[in-house]
Amino acid sequence: MTKLRKGEVLLVGAAKGGFIFRSDARRKNWSVSDPRFTGLMVHHFTFDPRDCESRYAATYSEWRGSDIPRSRDGGRTWKRTEDGSRYAKDSGLSVSVRHIHPAHANWDTPFAGVDSTGLFRSDDRGLAWTEVEPLNRHESRGRWSPGKGGLILYCIVPDPHDKMKMHVAISAAGVFYTEDGGRSWQPRNRGTRADFLPDKHPDLGQCVHKLLPAADGKRLYQQNHSGVYRSDSSAERRTGNSEGLAFRYGFCVGTHPKDAANVWVVPITSSEFHVVPDGKLTVFRPRDAGRSWQRAAKGLPDRNAQPLVLREAMSVDSADASGVYCGTSSGQIFRTRDEGASGSCWRIFCRRFIRWKRLDRSIESARPPGFSARDSMTFPHPIVKSSWAKTFGVS
Repeated sequence: MTKLRKGEVLLVGAAKGGFIFRSDARRKNWSVSDPRFTGLMVHHFTFDPRDCESRYAATYSEWRGSDIPRSRDGGRTWKRTEDGSRYAKDSGLSVSVRHIHPAHANWDTPFAGVDSTGLFRSDDRGLAWTEVEPLNRHESRGRWSPGKGGLILYCIVPDPHDKMKMHVAISAAGVFYTEDGGRSWQPRNRGTRADFLPDKHPDLGQCVHKLLPAADGKRLYQQNHSGVYRSDSSAERRTGNSEGLAFRYGFCVGTHPKDAANVWVVPITSSEFHVVPDGKLTVFRPRDAGRSWQRAAKGLPDRNAQPLVLREAMSVDSADASGVYCGTSSGQIFRTRDEGASGSCWRIFCRRFIRWKRLDRSIESARPPGFSARDSMTFPHPIVKSSWAKTFGVS
């Protein structure tokens, strides 16, 4: 999501291409472009916040392989990379790009996370991509194990205050950290559980579902296979924050763009049973960095409901009273205009216009009858923007 003087732009990656939504200045009426990258799966679709016109997409085809096309004119024209992103020929590894982190104020270099797990960087704004070998060939790599979705680097979190520091999260290897610009990497998983391993507190091997920075750029929130965690010290140690949640398993986490103590999660019953607890789609949020949790579910399906909100399916906008948006695996999108505060009501604003199959991997287009790609529609404005503290109940 990016903000322009005359409105907002929302980038949506889909199983059959990418779509660009544009709003009026009040974010009330939205129009949608014809599809980009037709026939290609778009795992991630994002922009460079420094100019808002530079954009990147992580595309994939079983026939064409993976690429990172880029645009410098707001998405009107696109160029492919010179040679994609590839491991060395002797590695035996293939590449499917899953996540892109564009450059920003302190980082001039865009990064990409891939399956099979690895980190790539571009020193020419996306023309060519090279391996970050100190991480990709890390001495611990033989101990990394794939999660159900594979062995994938899903999250890239550069430090906004220091261009030499960065966190990445790998499923399932855990969080790794560099403070020397990527020349060396250390696991940062102290205090994080891995319930599926014999040693419940290993130095690495945790399955991280989502890692996001808080508004201050210092605190980190993590939705882990075994709970929700917070770190206030560059992930040197985490504090579990699952107490008060119905269930500690889940995939998504959303952070407030202005308040570092405000965060949202959607619990799922368990890793073996991927349904919302008790047939009720429920969002939980704290106001105290996860030390306590409040239900924010008014208006959400509350009986016989089976939708899931997966890895990339929660967004938080930057309005004065931030809107929170959830896309479900069954094809609906829900929103609340005032942060899910007590008494506020979630409303469905998009019925199967975009049907999320697996929000962490693909989105499938499903236009309703009579809808033209050039029609305007009311569409809300999503923006998702160490020691770990257990503020969400894992001992």
